[in-house]
Amino acid sequence: MSISRLTGLGPQEFARDVWGRAALLARGAGDFSDLFSAEAVDELVSRRGLRIPFLRVAKNGATLPESSYTSPAGVGAGVGDQADDTALWRAFADGATLVLQALQRTWAPVADFSAGLGSELGHPVQANAYVTPPQSRGFDDHYDVHDVFVVQVEGTKRWVVHRPVHPDPLRDQPWTAFRSAVAEAACGEAHTDTVLEPGDVLYLPRGWLHAAQAQGEISIHLTLGVHTWTRHALAEQLARAALDALRDDPEMRTSLPLGVDGPEGEIGIVRKRLMAAVADADSASRFHRAQRRQARPAPLGPLAQLRAVDSLGPASRVRLREALEARLEGARLLTRVGWLDFPTADLPSVERLLDGGIHLTADLGVDLVGRLLHAGVVVPAGR
Repeated sequence: MSISRLTGLGPQEFARDVWGRAALLARGAGDFSDLFSAEAVDELVSRRGLRIPFLRVAKNGATLPESSYTSPAGVGAGVGDQADDTALWRAFADGATLVLQALQRTWAPVADFSAGLGSELGHPVQANAYVTPPQSRGFDDHYDVHDVFVVQVEGTKRWVVHRPVHPDPLRDQPWTAFRSAVAEAACGEAHTDTVLEPGDVLYLPRGWLHAAQAQGEISIHLTLGVHTWTRHALAEQLARAALDALRDDPEMRTSLPLGVDGPEGEIGIVRKRLMAAVADADSASRFHRAQRRQARPAPLGPLAQLRAVDSLGPASRVRLREALEARLEGARLLTRVGWLDFPTADLPSVERLLDGGIHLTADLGVDLVGRLLHAGVVVPAGR
């Protein structure tokens, strides 16, 4: 399991003692070279045609202009914001940190691991790699608005961590809004001052201040950013559901009286109606829609999918496509790739598919599986 691999703790123990509460250093958590490596960095930079925003470059606490490390890629690939490997090499040799962003979209091993971690946590995960030359520092003291697992892959890096100045920041409360408090706290006694070595993992809840500096060799680390759902986010969904309901209330659609200088006389009416709408609102469907938009489903190979459609028979084996956030509401299946309605007779088969296991087409129905293959909801399963 992903959480256990990163922390050495079981999911329940991690949730009870660590999640969102405290920083955690896991020494020698494991060998992560199967996820990422120096060779992966070189391939991504020089051969994959990465474009903005899949990379950025930072030096001495500032992000360099995109134009300084991008260029067109020649015949048939003239888009001007592609990675320029020569420019990136020169910036790196001059002490800049290379940041490979959204690796959950560009590097398969990291993508698979991030998807598994996100499923265990119930929160979407983004993966970045930070490649820092010896003795260099990419960013000044700051905090993130998402939880992070820092996975040291190669080299060593010193991390200095301080407690939050603004605990549990929301997405629109970046560290720059508390710049002076962050600077002051960074001058105080550190909560953690340690050097991460390959295989070490550092977990930081959102809001914890940190700065890092490579030591005597190139440092490569992965940052797995967990974009947490919060109670405030649930409150937003509930308020929007209530406001949607009030659109159907004729009294709420009426104009304010003529000559009104302020809302004081109307606040009581509006508050009463709004509180009643909040009490009656069901924001679950809105929440699940928002959750489905937060990430993408597992990769789908069009050629393999077409072969599965063409060779479909009773002995074919299929499974639900991973990371679909599939949810059956009545006779409608809601997923990240759209929704499908089913006749009552098919619902038991659809429910069986949602267990995530491998199923024989004969047990589900050839016509049903064919429809789900065409929709990209199920994929062929290996034998």
